[in-house]
Amino acid sequence: MGTDQVPRSPADPPSADGAPAQDPQRFAAWAQPALLAMTRLARRLAPHADADDVVQDALIRAWQKWSLFDPARGSASTWLLAITADRARAARRERIRRIRVVADSGASADPSVPSPDVDGSVDLDRAIDGLPERQLLAVHLHYFVGLTVDETASVMACAPGTVKSTLFDARANLRHALGDADER
Repeated sequence: MGTDQVPRSPADPPSADGAPAQDPQRFAAWAQPALLAMTRLARRLAPHADADDVVQDALIRAWQKWSLFDPARGSASTWLLAITADRARAARRERIRRIRVVADSGASADPSVPSPDVDGSVDLDRAIDGLPERQLLAVHLHYFVGLTVDETASVMACAPGTVKSTLFDARANLRHALGDADER
């Protein structure tokens, strides 16, 4: 290292000149604080996928795009959670595509997924899964991953007021889905 270069801490983002930092150990140290939250989010958003696979896919995507990370737009954790949410959506879409292919062939798709004609009460997980995608993401980030409204807004790339409104709408939808007659 030359005398004019300053050593970087492992938590530093890629270099300011936009050159990709191809240091796997530095990337691992930079991403490590977000791993638990990434895994929680992956489990919530893609419950039938392997959460470790979703997180690994997110980390690969983050590694490939690490030079694009801009700390002025949010923390490393919120950036990594946004990528995890995207990869979880992709895993859900792939699973739905596979179920449709199997269903079209007449075979049983997945024994853990109830058929549409199954009679039974709606449980919280199914009610949450029935939320529109934006509400689903907000609920998982805020209530299950434990992000603040501001952090959730950063992951969702919207204003904190939008997150509050989205969470309000999600709670109303959940009250309706769960049969709460006292909707306020």
